[in-house]
Amino acid sequence: MNLEKPLHQKHPQTERFQRALVLCGACGEISEPLPTGMEVVEILAQVLEDEAALIATLLADRRCQESISVEVVEAEFGSTVAGLLANVRLLNNFRPCHETTLSRPLQAERLRRLVLALVDDVRAVLIKLAYRLARLRLLSGESAELQHCIAQETLDVFAPLANRLGLAQIKWELEDLSFRYLEPETYKQIAKALEERRVDRERYVDTFKQALSEFLTEVKIEASVSGRPKHIYSISRKMQQKDLGLDELFDIHAVRILVDSVADCYASLGIIHTQWKTIPKEFDDYIANPKPNGYQSLHTVIIGPDSKPVEIQIRTREMHEFAEHGVAAHWRYKEGGGGDETLNEVIASLRRLVDDTSGDAALLADFKSEAFPDRVYVLTPAGDVIDLPKGATPLDFAYHIHTQVGHRCRGAKVNGRIVTLTTPLENAQQVEILTAGESRPSRDWMNPGSDFLVSAGSRAKVRHWFHTQDREENLEAGQRILEQSAKRFDSKLAPVEDLIQRFKQDSAEHLYIAIGRGDIRQSQLDALFQVEPDVDELIVTKTADKKPKQAKTSAEVLGVKNLLTRIAKCCQPIPGDAVIGYITLGQGVTIHRKDCSNIQSLSEEKLLRLIEIDWGETESQYPVWLEVTAYDRTGLLKDITQIVADSKSNVTRLDTSTNVESGQVLLKLRTQISDQEHLASLIQSIGQIRNVFSVKRFDL
Repeated sequence: MNLEKPLHQKHPQTERFQRALVLCGACGEISEPLPTGMEVVEILAQVLEDEAALIATLLADRRCQESISVEVVEAEFGSTVAGLLANVRLLNNFRPCHETTLSRPLQAERLRRLVLALVDDVRAVLIKLAYRLARLRLLSGESAELQHCIAQETLDVFAPLANRLGLAQIKWELEDLSFRYLEPETYKQIAKALEERRVDRERYVDTFKQALSEFLTEVKIEASVSGRPKHIYSISRKMQQKDLGLDELFDIHAVRILVDSVADCYASLGIIHTQWKTIPKEFDDYIANPKPNGYQSLHTVIIGPDSKPVEIQIRTREMHEFAEHGVAAHWRYKEGGGGDETLNEVIASLRRLVDDTSGDAALLADFKSEAFPDRVYVLTPAGDVIDLPKGATPLDFAYHIHTQVGHRCRGAKVNGRIVTLTTPLENAQQVEILTAGESRPSRDWMNPGSDFLVSAGSRAKVRHWFHTQDREENLEAGQRILEQSAKRFDSKLAPVEDLIQRFKQDSAEHLYIAIGRGDIRQSQLDALFQVEPDVDELIVTKTADKKPKQAKTSAEVLGVKNLLTRIAKCCQPIPGDAVIGYITLGQGVTIHRKDCSNIQSLSEEKLLRLIEIDWGETESQYPVWLEVTAYDRTGLLKDITQIVADSKSNVTRLDTSTNVESGQVLLKLRTQISDQEHLASLIQSIGQIRNVFSVKRFDL
């Protein structure tokens, strides 16, 4: 391919590209059979007409790595080319297929993180994709092991990247070449069948195209009708997904219709559906509902001549340009002076991100969140990228950094602002962990029903901490937890011998220690005390009503009892919550949850008033606000209050509001709770009521 012509057409100063060629000509040789810069340029120029990117591609030749510095390039060609070259070289330096000790998933994840961490211009990703395609084209002379590694890595990482950026041409060739090395026999079988049936397939498609063109001409729709090539990897995937044999799949033919406007797309669809019988379940409207990468088209399947199915795509020419070139198409629109204003929001937002004033960082951020929807990528204060599961919290982040950072975590800042430890993290946020001097995680952190930790691995670290704590401390904690569980369900403690046998422990001491360090979980104890009673136990003697007990706080300040304490009204902590004490002048110690927004926003001066506290023995009940969202129905309120009553609680206040249009009702109720487990059980029970779709605790 002669690149000077397109470069002259798009850029009057092609002498810059010529200077880059001269500069590359002075580079030495390398022993590895790697693509030259020009070979990569030839691929990239087919999808991206951007002089800066093409020059950077040429200069990114591995042969020039040592002899041409980024500083020289910046002096010769400016900061844009130099920045692109720097990013591409960083990507080129990562070569996981040479690290044979790494597993394939780990290689893929490391490369994903590298791409997401280093690239601040999406064109660098396009250059890397073009380089990978050139590498695959030269792979036949490599060892079988390296062929397999590079091919698998391509399917794991590079083909999905190309798909997310809408680069159909590059995507299908990456897939087909990779498939050739991963499953050579299947590849040859499909390729042979394609060639054998090529003449018959082309004859059938030509006949159908002629008939279709005539119908469209009659209604004055200017359209280009063409056959669509079949790609070997996609054929293999369809065979697996639809459980079709090779013969059945080759009976399906494919054509594409390109028209001038969206109106013509739907008009063409109407003509097709009146002339041929359709397969309704195979219809997709990607114009009204674009794919995540911005792809737009109408897809339909009809029963054509000889009762053979024909897949038809209908799109405008601009949609086709984007379908083939994806994000790269927007440099064409940008340099050509605009584009079709009817493009949907996704395409418009992508075009906006390549404007001079906005750059490509936001485009890459959008790409990150959609390419890997089950992960979230956040930054350390030093700028390192941390890969976490979707929904991860600052506490997950802390345990990912280091186990001791997690154990000592007492708060967090996200983008410079203090947040609660249960706040879900989002892509590109910067997270800073605030730590205490000693390691002391909360037992509530290891509860799968809490919002503190999403990662099972992080919860395991918390469990391990309690497992290794002082024997006496775990023994006392186990006794206390067991007694509180029985008390909450108004149950008598079973004989210790029965509990020892039930939980397969050697002694009462081992039983209490196992409970204290988390080996026997709260859910197991709850199940024990919620067992249906014997019939004899259902005989109840009515006694005089007792006056409700007043909420009596019981907290220990640094192990000292009998200090004046009170519950904070803002966050209303309950036993089981991780708590902190705040010295209030003239009023003793106010007990707050550690994730209380008021505590998190204290000034440095007032932070000195905080003291470590822990829950002591208590028979109190504590006020808690719950927010219930549901679809309204008759009897809903009665069902909710009944559940609260059944859980040995009272409703002390209730506010409701109804959205007439949506039919949703929002209930805010204040109830009395004994501890964290009691709260979790109540939330779970309310959540199971018909029409309820959200229950959560909230602070005033």
